[in-house]
Amino acid sequence: MQPADVMEELLQIAEAANIEVRSTRSGGPGEADAAADSGVCRVQGRVWIVLSHADPVDVQLDVLAAALRDHAREEVERRFLPPAVRELLGA
Repeated sequence: MQPADVMEELLQIAEAANIEVRSTRSGGPGEADAAADSGVCRVQGRVWIVLSHADPVDVQLDVLAAALRDHAREEVERRFLPPAVRELLGA
């Protein structure tokens, strides 16, 4: 399974769990978003996952998977997941 396919599966889980996923712009030199790291935060009580284009895809996948393990366990457990996605989620 290609990383883009795994990412799509994880994004679908996040959407179903009502978790906001945002990507930073790849911006040019001097733009604040260009230096941002991928991570998880709460905004007005909702979980948000921010994926930085500056991070490699494997880092983005790890951040997304960790957030889903912590904040969308029920959604992960009730879905059929391809083996590569299930392995990444540790489910």
